[in-house]
Amino acid sequence: MYHSSSPKPIYHARVGIVMGSKSDLVVMQDAAHILKHLGVEFELSIVSAHRTPDRMFDYAKNVASRGLKVLIAGAGGAAHLPGMLAAISHLPVIGVPIKSSNSIDGWDSILSILQMPNGVPVATVALNAAKNAGILAAQILSIADDQLENRLIDYKNVLKEQVDESTRDIDMSA
Repeated sequence: MYHSSSPKPIYHARVGIVMGSKSDLVVMQDAAHILKHLGVEFELSIVSAHRTPDRMFDYAKNVASRGLKVLIAGAGGAAHLPGMLAAISHLPVIGVPIKSSNSIDGWDSILSILQMPNGVPVATVALNAAKNAGILAAQILSIADDQLENRLIDYKNVLKEQVDESTRDIDMSA
């Protein structure tokens, strides 16, 4: 968990997973699960762009100095959190649009995160696709981490094997 008074994280997190509210945890925990599976340390926190703007500015200004390398930000509704983090920090930001209770079928979140102005990019995954955000964060980190790269290759091979097995099952039933 992020604490602005802490000069360094308790552990060596490389990915910061933030969300606008506690209700977003249902979606964002998928990023945490896949990062844990891939052996990537992360921190998880609530940083609301609208309700706690000072906390959000403090978080974004200090993430790099605390050792984080990639941010995953999930938000619903107007979904300003990913873009604001990208505007303040030089770290890559992966946005997860979330279909929230006040959402217009998730389109407001998708467009708020996707339609960033030139110079302030946010990589955007599909609606509620925090798992993909976690995988993308790991892929970014794997550029400088051969062991993580190998774990990602193994993970992708398992996905391939699952499809191959499903194909064999269908072929046998025909």
